[in-house]
Amino acid sequence: MARSLKKGPYIQDSLMKKIEAMNAVGDKKVIQTWSRRSTISPEFVGHTIAIHNGNKFIPVYITENMVGHKLGEFAPTRTYRGHSGQKLTEKKTAVK
Repeated sequence: MARSLKKGPYIQDSLMKKIEAMNAVGDKKVIQTWSRRSTISPEFVGHTIAIHNGNKFIPVYITENMVGHKLGEFAPTRTYRGHSGQKLTEKKTAVK
């Protein structure tokens, strides 16, 4: 469900303060954040943000196409390793 328009997009205050401070100075450091639910705003463009996926931090470079999306969309939490390893080995032996 979408957030109310009158409330505006949710951006964690501490994250926004760090971005604004870096924009004022012109600095480009990697910022670590656990706030996967924060919306990407135009001020974030050009920065690299390390987003926590529950295990480690995934560095994501923010571009203009990402504005309006959530940070968590760009750091997957699950690793897909394929379906049933037995079926894959049977197909490989049948082909040879």
